[in-house]
Amino acid sequence: MNNPKNKSSIKASTFKRLMHYTKPHIGYLIIALIFSIISVASMLYVPIVTGNAIDFIDELYLEHSQGLTINFNDLIPFLIKIVISSIIYGITQWLMNLLTNIASNKTIQDIREDAFHKMLYVPLSYIDHNSHGDIISRIINDVDYISTGLLQGFTQLFTGIITIIGTILFMLFTNIALTIVVVVLTPLSLFVASFIAKHIHKMYEAQGKAMGELTGIIEEYVGNEKIVKTFHQEQKGIDKFKEVNNELKKWGVKAQIYSAYTNPCTRFVNGIVYAAVGVIGAIVIFYNKDSSVVQFNKVLNYILFKSSFTVGALTCFLSYANQYTKPFNEISNVVNELQNAFTGAGRVFKLIDEESEIDLGKQSLDANGKVSLQNVSFSYFDNQTLIENFNLNIHPGERVAIVGPTGCGKTTLINLLMRFYDVKKGQILVDDIDITNLKRSELRKNYGMVLQDTWLFTGTVRENIAYGKPDATLEEIIKASKLAHCHNFIEKLPQGYDTMVSDNEAISQGQKQLLCIARIMLMIPPMLILDEATSSIDTLTEIQIQDAFQTMMKGRTSFIIAHRLSTIKNADIILVMNNGNIIEQGTHQELLKMHGFYYQLYNSQFEE
Repeated sequence: MNNPKNKSSIKASTFKRLMHYTKPHIGYLIIALIFSIISVASMLYVPIVTGNAIDFIDELYLEHSQGLTINFNDLIPFLIKIVISSIIYGITQWLMNLLTNIASNKTIQDIREDAFHKMLYVPLSYIDHNSHGDIISRIINDVDYISTGLLQGFTQLFTGIITIIGTILFMLFTNIALTIVVVVLTPLSLFVASFIAKHIHKMYEAQGKAMGELTGIIEEYVGNEKIVKTFHQEQKGIDKFKEVNNELKKWGVKAQIYSAYTNPCTRFVNGIVYAAVGVIGAIVIFYNKDSSVVQFNKVLNYILFKSSFTVGALTCFLSYANQYTKPFNEISNVVNELQNAFTGAGRVFKLIDEESEIDLGKQSLDANGKVSLQNVSFSYFDNQTLIENFNLNIHPGERVAIVGPTGCGKTTLINLLMRFYDVKKGQILVDDIDITNLKRSELRKNYGMVLQDTWLFTGTVRENIAYGKPDATLEEIIKASKLAHCHNFIEKLPQGYDTMVSDNEAISQGQKQLLCIARIMLMIPPMLILDEATSSIDTLTEIQIQDAFQTMMKGRTSFIIAHRLSTIKNADIILVMNNGNIIEQGTHQELLKMHGFYYQLYNSQFEE
């Protein structure tokens, strides 16, 4: 069962976090507050001038009824005051909106940067175990909800609070009795808005969750559209999308219906307030003009029937009553955005609060390439053993091939070597140093890694190749490209090395893989990991790449994962893995002579 106190504390905590992000930009808000005060003061001055003008016209017509000439030029000073006040109001309102926009956008910028930063530094397990679409939705959609809520919230709060305080003071000066009527009845608007807001919040929580799921589905199907089309599963994707989209619609409609109640309900209450002021004000004016009315004691008489209360004063007071209730209407209008903002903020802060990848290592590393795994045990889930008591010793410069059936632990071993995941038991040593004592950046810069999955970011070919070495010269980049056998096709691109490409660019998968290989050719670190690095390349190019790899791997410790066993014949040692353990090891010829598991794998691909 949800505890209302817990929800209240969560909201308070979320608001506190938002204010923490706003604090560096508080200067903009303070100046905006000053402009807001000037804006409200100029707005509240207009009804006074208008009321005085009405009373002045009343006096003019009274003089006219007595046969005196009316001079309407006497109204010009009133009009000038109204125009000047309106100009001041417009300018200060614009400046206030400008400054609150700057403050809120800078706040949003900081939140989004922190969220993106955290996404890059969370452990890989968080990325693996959470929907990518939901993570994207938090950084984009939920931060947008915060932006909308803050932009409207700051503006409405500044103007609203000052308007409420200002109008109460002006109304007290005009008539105490009518002020009491307005102040007593108006809180009904707050009660209505608060009641509706409580019900809206949980709906926006459900809506945010559904939005994350929907983003995940879109991201999943866009990235795998070829597979969907290959298996004719378009309808299945549509059905899955409709299911989540209907859930999103359901909660969205409910939230909109509840939020739609807010404005009419508060306006109804405000209408009652306005009517009550009009009726009571008319009665006060009537009694003021009727000398036969029995007078009360002086204090009560002053409160109820202030002798100076005129038609102009009533007009002024009605304007104040309307302006006093207006902030409540505006606040009720932004309840929707505010609830969305708090819900979105909660989801974003949950991402920001995730623990970053822990890095207690302090040592640097200039590796020679000696690698040792001692009694290593690891599993992704506590109840599922994957690698147990794994031992391996690799000498500098050795080329180690790792083969075995799918799920045997080949890629997991690479994840452990790179410290994408940490071992549960045992230790991994590089040059006799426990890798947990090394900075992750120091460990990883000593590895060059080419994966089966390619990735190009939006940028030039030159920038993509120099991703790991941004200061590389064009000559170095061209040399690496030639070694990776991609220089020729790059030269044929419209702008050569300055051609813009992206991961979705219409270049072949093989060409993308060649560019990824060129990245490593440029850096040539002391240790290499090749995880199905030539899987997307044709046979002729693969032969050329293998020759390049032989040159690159010379004198460097290399780990090669391959399903095509023909690519690992020249490895110094081949490790055959199954169920997380090494079941066979040796050279290609030695393993064939054993007539064991490797022999069966090899002959399943080639005929002797």
